[in-house]
Amino acid sequence: MSRKKVILIWIAIFSPFIGLFSIIYLTSIGGFGSLPTFEQLENPKNNLATEIIAEDGVLLGKYFFENRSAATYYELPTNLINALISTEDIRYKRHSGIDVRSLARAVFGLISGEVSSGGASTITQQLAKMLFTEKPSTGIERVMQKFKEWVIAIRLEKQYTKDEILTMYLNRFDWVNNAVGIKSAAQVYFNKKPEELITEESAMLVGMLKNPALYNPNRRIELTKERRNVVLYQMHKYKFISDSLYSKLKEEPIILDFKRASHNEGLAPYFREYLRGELKKWCTLHLKPDGTPYNLYTDGLKIHTTINSRMQEFAEKGLKKHIESLQIDFYKHWKGYSKAPFPKDFEWDQIDEIIDQGMRRSERYRKLKNAGKSEKEIKAIFKIKVPMTIFSWDGEIDTILSPRDSIKYNKFFIHSGMMSMDPKSGYVKAYVGGINHRYFKYDHVKVGKRQVGSTFKPFLYSLAMQEGYSPCYEVPNVPVVFDKEKWGLPEKDWIPQNSDDKYEGQLLNLKFGMANSINTVTAYIMKQFGPHAVVDLAKKIGIKSKILAVPSLCLGTFDLSVYEMVGAYSTFVNKGVWTEPIFIRKIVDKHGVILEEFKPKTTEAMSTQTANLMVRMLQGVVDGVYNKNDGSIMGTGVRLRFKYQFKNEIGGKTGTTQNNSDGWFMGITPNLVTGVWSGCEDRSIRFRDTHYGQGANMALPIFAEYMQSVYADSLETGIYPIQFNIPKSIDVKMDCGELFEIDGNNNDEEEL
Repeated sequence: MSRKKVILIWIAIFSPFIGLFSIIYLTSIGGFGSLPTFEQLENPKNNLATEIIAEDGVLLGKYFFENRSAATYYELPTNLINALISTEDIRYKRHSGIDVRSLARAVFGLISGEVSSGGASTITQQLAKMLFTEKPSTGIERVMQKFKEWVIAIRLEKQYTKDEILTMYLNRFDWVNNAVGIKSAAQVYFNKKPEELITEESAMLVGMLKNPALYNPNRRIELTKERRNVVLYQMHKYKFISDSLYSKLKEEPIILDFKRASHNEGLAPYFREYLRGELKKWCTLHLKPDGTPYNLYTDGLKIHTTINSRMQEFAEKGLKKHIESLQIDFYKHWKGYSKAPFPKDFEWDQIDEIIDQGMRRSERYRKLKNAGKSEKEIKAIFKIKVPMTIFSWDGEIDTILSPRDSIKYNKFFIHSGMMSMDPKSGYVKAYVGGINHRYFKYDHVKVGKRQVGSTFKPFLYSLAMQEGYSPCYEVPNVPVVFDKEKWGLPEKDWIPQNSDDKYEGQLLNLKFGMANSINTVTAYIMKQFGPHAVVDLAKKIGIKSKILAVPSLCLGTFDLSVYEMVGAYSTFVNKGVWTEPIFIRKIVDKHGVILEEFKPKTTEAMSTQTANLMVRMLQGVVDGVYNKNDGSIMGTGVRLRFKYQFKNEIGGKTGTTQNNSDGWFMGITPNLVTGVWSGCEDRSIRFRDTHYGQGANMALPIFAEYMQSVYADSLETGIYPIQFNIPKSIDVKMDCGELFEIDGNNNDEEEL
């Protein structure tokens, strides 16, 4: 053979390799398009969700464009790592980004037609593809992309450890169903943290890597199981699991605890939605090191809240249990009334106007208005029956209903809001803004405001005792007249009335008047000090809503939020110091750096003695107070004792507004202050009598259910049934000569 032929043969042999290395070199210097810079490799761009974290470490929810949260390597269970390596890249620990042996096997398989010979992409290459390469539109582009992936993979291997690359890969992958990254996937499919995944669960998630849409357990459970078992076989093949364990696990069914990431689902949806608005404001006012504002949806912030997940769960369950039962009573109460749930004295045109108002507040109306539809056209559209899903306490109902009829249907529902906080720290422990966030988005804790009724009376009594009045001071139970001219009333004299004539003309002490919400006693106090003094006190205890300085405010005729009321009542338990309710303990960035810590504002609103006296008076609402006139022991909150069997020190105040439109209960314990409101969306919709519509029936049971659960789980909640820290000198002041034994002669009817 001639020398020339030999040279040609060697050229033929080596030219593919020379060509390959030339292409790789040209790729590395950007000859076929730009590659990531050193800085980009150091900080690959990820859209990381902001996490809302309870004080006990439980994830409450996320804000995201894509539901991605970063896990650390130490959060990854060994079985997950073993499943991944055995299935995707068994030589992962031994190559430098490109597995030459696997590549050669894949090329040989392609030439020989052995498609089962396996793929050549390493875990590092797959990560490179996810991070830095775009989806190709042609076959040629895909070939060139492959070269880019090789170059990037090698650079990644130089830049990161094997553990870091593996972690980045698992944090980047999209497992569908809004589960981006292993942390989200474990939460969505199994309601677990990654470190809690067991072997067969890890195997299922690794199996989904091949094609998550195809191997989606929500759609193709059997196919997903087959793929999971392939992963288990690989783990068995490479000695990560034993023969016996493989035989056992491959027969196990896939058991999901599917929790789709949704802003309407999970714990504290109303709280999370309120917090979203506050955090967006925070982000606009705080800059990252690069000078740009933080992004709530992509920067991976960690929001450490004050919410206790166990207490939040108890609050939601307690509210749901009672309102569901109350709703049954409400339906029975109005059964057979043609205008239900509206009062029988309402005219039909009044009812139509209320429905029209609901129509104008709807999203459907807004869209039709923006589309240029006239009012007449919109009303006609709202009368057309369409398929829809509506809320019921028995579950969602798929039906055909006109939007107008659906508005009337929703008017029947009783709503509720509840908030519970530590009176000393200001930390809000539970926040329930409504009955169902998907169907009723209005927040009845922070946003909604309703008439507070008798729950405002303790502040008038506080004012009196601050000025030297004793709890034993006696007031004649007679009508109190507020002269039109003297008090600047617009029409006529105002004479507040009790709901009945009981105890008329008798002398009643302040303690009894508070416990039984006697309007004439409250009116007497108002007349002594005037409304301006009451408004001044309201400002000191954190009331930000506008309150008109008029005599009728003594009966709580104005609107406040549950949030404001809970903060105000905390003043009594906190020895006269108002503490601002807060929701966030600290905000941390994705690197663990604390960006801001939060402390509540405080104001000294009243003396310690006044606050202590009021705590004892609020206990009288629950324990009952002795009336020397007839020997009765009465209090509007006594059912906490005789029905719910609370034995520890608890205080509270019921509230019932005009026509039973609103039911309130404010409950205090040494370590928690809780406020509950219940009522319908429209104030005209209500129970027709006080027996059902009073605060003791509408709201108090929610507090009771909640506190029973909190106390039953004291080890987790940290809330124990302890005593108020009140000196004996206060009890001496509270002793109005009542030497008696409680004999069960109780009454919890409220004065309106």
